[in-house]
Amino acid sequence: MKPRITVLTLGVGDLEKAVAFYRDGLGLPTEGIVGQEFEHGAVAFFDLEGGLRLALWKRGDLAHDTGLPVSPPSPTEFSIGHNVGSREAVDRVMAEVEKAGAVVTVPAHETFWGGYSGYFQDPDGHLWEVVWNPQWTVGEEE
Repeated sequence: MKPRITVLTLGVGDLEKAVAFYRDGLGLPTEGIVGQEFEHGAVAFFDLEGGLRLALWKRGDLAHDTGLPVSPPSPTEFSIGHNVGSREAVDRVMAEVEKAGAVVTVPAHETFWGGYSGYFQDPDGHLWEVVWNPQWTVGEEE
């Protein structure tokens, strides 16, 4: 297996609400919900940098496709990192996501390892970290 991730799929409770958050609130590009003509097929894709796609799929449909039961959500199973180029960019993105309806769980702050970060949850409780790491070079765009 090559060290590559091409799609990150998040199970969501309300697909339309989740699409609105990511598209309208965060400004991520999407063609909207596709696959509605298929049972368990409605999904939305968002093109991210580096060829990565974010997919939003109803939790029940994801469970159906995998053959697993729907389990209680657990926001501490993983976090999605959004790296930015400065402390100020962390502050700007955190303000943007809060305005979009995210729940800020940890405001932006200096980290113990010398960076600067904050955490938020999307409408389904998925945990995101907005982080500036002085050891990494990323573009200046948020």
